[in-house]
Amino acid sequence: MEVTVAKTAGFCFGVKRAVEQVYQQAEEAKGPVYTFGPIIHNDQVVSDLAEKGVQVIRSLKELEEIREGTVIIRSHGVSREVQNRIEDNGLDCVDATCPFVKKIHRIVEEEGQKGRTVIIAGNASHPEVEGICGWASGPVFVVSDQEELVHLPIDPETGVTFVAQTTFNFKKFEELVEILQKKFYDSTVINTVCNATEERQAEARRIAASSDAMLVIGGKHSSNTQKLYEICRESCKNTYFIETLVDLDSKPFQSFCHVGITAGASTPNKIIEEVQKKCQN
Repeated sequence: MEVTVAKTAGFCFGVKRAVEQVYQQAEEAKGPVYTFGPIIHNDQVVSDLAEKGVQVIRSLKELEEIREGTVIIRSHGVSREVQNRIEDNGLDCVDATCPFVKKIHRIVEEEGQKGRTVIIAGNASHPEVEGICGWASGPVFVVSDQEELVHLPIDPETGVTFVAQTTFNFKKFEELVEILQKKFYDSTVINTVCNATEERQAEARRIAASSDAMLVIGGKHSSNTQKLYEICRESCKNTYFIETLVDLDSKPFQSFCHVGITAGASTPNKIIEEVQKKCQN
């Protein structure tokens, strides 16, 4: 069986940077170490950090009860309110927000100050988008598809600025831009889909188109992995979403000649390599 592994599979820059910072704090910090939310959407990494004493804070209420230690802001970022609470409580704050997400925080803040309405292409319940909304200094809306954009309750004369969740499907973003520019007379588009996301999605699409089956590896809560799965399914009907090698049923693969593998930005190389070896054996 021929196996092709995407070169872009696995940790992106922002995730790698955030994970390294947590491991560093776990070794060096004198007091308790926390992350606000799981540092990345990968249960294996989060479990390993838990064994090293890193605890996960899951709400503002939990944060309010902590009076000492180090709190690490995860790669997805947090709202201005959460960041202020960490600092106001006298806790050491390590900001591991992906720099590309930070850029969006600055954009929505500055555009709101100019009196413009911000529209975000993304998943409203995703922590990255929740954090972005929390930096808006004016009206902000989130849309995930064309229908939501068309029916936004905004006057067409309103000045709008359009951005995207860093892991949003780039092809979908382009489609939404076309509708946006027809709907609003004064629209500014800032493409904030991460370059690594664009490359990962494009490569996954190419590999899927030439493969008999496609494996997409990543955490079940990972937004960017879910989008990879959707993209691969469009080009290869035999596409499977797995979290680890345990989830792989190798029986269907006995009839395939060419299998492609890609993985989300929060998937460790070790897991990718295990799946690759299993397919090649």
